[in-house]
Amino acid sequence: MTKKQKRKLLYWEGSSKKDFKEFPVPVQKDMGVALFVAQLGGTPDPAKQWKGLGSGVYELMEDHRGDTFRSVYTVQIGDGVHVLHAFQKKSKSGIATPRTDVELIEKRLKAVLARYGMNRRI
Repeated sequence: MTKKQKRKLLYWEGSSKKDFKEFPVPVQKDMGVALFVAQLGGTPDPAKQWKGLGSGVYELMEDHRGDTFRSVYTVQIGDGVHVLHAFQKKSKSGIATPRTDVELIEKRLKAVLARYGMNRRI
């Protein structure tokens, strides 16, 4: 790579940074590297498109000692990567994300879109 790649800023929405810091250190390190890849304009290997909110919203998921940790972020808004939510999935039945977490992600995405004057249906 001959041209220096510009790194996007990383924004933590709501309590996402505080919640992320409560993850086990190995999970923080792995997801931190993935978020750095997103800041450089790439798509990290563990990232999956978050269903239902359109393109540009991704989820990182990692299992650690029987627990599942998730971070949801968006990359197509403004000049940065916006971490919308970081949480531990507590439900032991099924793979569905709890409705309260989905609603929080939608609320924070709407707030970010409004901050940038963007209208996108959620």
